[in-house]
Amino acid sequence: MATCFYRRLSQAVAIACAAGFFSPPAQAEVTYKVLSYDDLDGWAEDDHSAALSVFQDTCQDMRDSDWKTLCAYATQQPDARAFFELLFRPVLIEDGNDALFTGYFEPELDGSRVQTPRYRYPVYAMPPEARRIRPWLTRRDILSTNVMDGRGLEIAWVDDSVELFFLQIQGSGRIRLPDGNYIRVGYAGANGHLYRSIGGELVRRNVYKPHQVSAQVIKNWVRRNPVEGLELLFHNNSYVFFRNVDQVPADKGPLGAMNRSITTMRSVAVDPKFVKLGSPVWLEKDGKMPLRRLMMAQDTGGAIKGAQRADVFFGTGDKAERATGRLRDSGRMMVLMPIQRAFAMLPEDA
Repeated sequence: MATCFYRRLSQAVAIACAAGFFSPPAQAEVTYKVLSYDDLDGWAEDDHSAALSVFQDTCQDMRDSDWKTLCAYATQQPDARAFFELLFRPVLIEDGNDALFTGYFEPELDGSRVQTPRYRYPVYAMPPEARRIRPWLTRRDILSTNVMDGRGLEIAWVDDSVELFFLQIQGSGRIRLPDGNYIRVGYAGANGHLYRSIGGELVRRNVYKPHQVSAQVIKNWVRRNPVEGLELLFHNNSYVFFRNVDQVPADKGPLGAMNRSITTMRSVAVDPKFVKLGSPVWLEKDGKMPLRRLMMAQDTGGAIKGAQRADVFFGTGDKAERATGRLRDSGRMMVLMPIQRAFAMLPEDA
């Protein structure tokens, strides 16, 4: 079983990780095929201007000369559809594994800058010794002793220990304060212990069958069984610490792998081994909520591995969480590459 990293896991992958059902893709030969825009289902109907706006947000961080030239032209506000059609070619990259598209979201918790009877669960910054000593203390040690007391490491206090646990699985989120303002937190590091699946533990105890396990099922069980639930959370020795990222305005998305805000339903997490960060990608996702959309590869994730693997950012809060649900859909993804770069990917005898 592959290790489940915490940073930016999709809801479906987080469920799979929590349940212990994640496996890495098999290795196979990588193939490249240059397509035309007529080959893209729904291309003409998309909002290319919205996609161009997202491209402009991060293309300035792409250092290769051809990308820098394209970015400079993009800032001149060209016709969006013509910009992509004239300067890029869609490339289908395949590695022998089936396409898999999931969704992820930014959790939103209720909290306070100070501890109160309601807000009593701390969101911790990372202690210096946790960076030096590997592994450091376990989850139980951190939460059941006074090792964190009196050190000013509390970024905020939240009202739900279970949601805080799942915030650690997602790796970033937003905390809504009583006055309507927000604190945004991002992944700062972990205590060095391997992740242990609490969903898998519930299956091992015969509480649930594997197909029954979901994030909401786990949350509900812990809340119904507070004593056993706390012990269940302690089963996972790994503990995640956060950093304050309040430089990101509340109306913007969380920071992605390019250290810039990502955009709801226009940003995707990809495997940078196959897709250059900042690249436009055309997504044809099937399933109950079909999606045909030009998006930007602006994020990564520890479980996002493979040429046809992408995680769609659905936004912030409960509505976005519900939308991702158990989303695990098929389809295909094409990477839009600068023309010369696209044709350079082809084998010599193509």
